[in-house]
Amino acid sequence: MTSNDASDSPPAYGQADATFLAVGGEAGVWQLVNDFYDIIGTSDATQALKQMHADDLTENRDKLARFLCGWMGGPKRYRERYGPINILHSHQHLPISQAHHDQWLWAMQQAIAKQGFPESLARYLMQQLTMPANRILAQHSQAQQ
Repeated sequence: MTSNDASDSPPAYGQADATFLAVGGEAGVWQLVNDFYDIIGTSDATQALKQMHADDLTENRDKLARFLCGWMGGPKRYRERYGPINILHSHQHLPISQAHHDQWLWAMQQAIAKQGFPESLARYLMQQLTMPANRILAQHSQAQQ
């Protein structure tokens, strides 16, 4: 086996628990989520998003961290506490606009940047997180028509 052998390269993000491990496991997920909600709570660029949330974000932090653990290939912590998740259904009660969508993605991008992840991981996470964000926005846009 040589150092150029394919088995020597790390698994691709999105395969098994590669993403979960790349972000630092549960501790890394929690750091990302805490930074994300801290940004929402302190940035003037997230006013619409901030107004949508309660002052106490403990449950929001818990739900997002648990969801992301499983979403990244780690343990299914969300299911353990809250049961199965349906992203579209769980956001259906919220009046999500383009501003909310954009601010959520902006805050997540800022939080990801704070982690010091490799560029390839940061890019992968944003690409993957943009897909459900777009689906949630589309659902709300269709409901308003």
